[in-house]
Amino acid sequence: MDLDPSTLNRALPLRDQIYHKIRNLIVVGQLKPGEVINEVAIAEALGVSRTPVREAVKRISDEGLVKILAQTGTYVAPISRADLEEAYVIRRALEMESARRAAAKFTAAASELLEDNLAAHRLAISRGRYATAIQLDDVFHRTIAEICGLPMIWRAVDISKAQMDRGRYLAIPRPGYGEQTIEQHEAIFDALKRHDAEGAARAMEHHLETSFRNTLEVAADLLG
Repeated sequence: MDLDPSTLNRALPLRDQIYHKIRNLIVVGQLKPGEVINEVAIAEALGVSRTPVREAVKRISDEGLVKILAQTGTYVAPISRADLEEAYVIRRALEMESARRAAAKFTAAASELLEDNLAAHRLAISRGRYATAIQLDDVFHRTIAEICGLPMIWRAVDISKAQMDRGRYLAIPRPGYGEQTIEQHEAIFDALKRHDAEGAARAMEHHLETSFRNTLEVAADLLG
């Protein structure tokens, strides 16, 4: 487990930084379903008290990524089909609306942002930098929410999509997956450039449905 204490900024709230560290370890699969979350060991590794670790783990459990069982312990939650489907339903509704609204406000500056993102995403996939590719994927979606002037949409999506992210890290190395994502992002981008609100929403829906189906397929053996 990569828990480097030198990466903590002691001037900022520790619980938030520890939350992101542990959550990321679960999402990328370094902490696997059923694995014990040892709060004492994490606190010792990071050189902090147990309190911010406990607060971080509680926050992660609220997102369904961790199970806290009285008298038993704390474990990484299984990847649940029900949780995946709920995340997909939430994300589809919010991001289709985000795409609709962004189409009406799409500017030349916004176009440049997404063009740069797509170019960096293509490069990351071509070089097998999958963690970077997923980060760029998120930036693409977040940028659309920011263009439409409703950044809270992305915050809500980011919290709800954690289960889908676990599947994405499993799926992205598969041949053609990354290229398929870029192709679908380009379809969304093209509709936005045309100020085609319904076309952008449909392209977003198709993209998210494909991602959901791919996640179900690749995580089939792990679904709880």
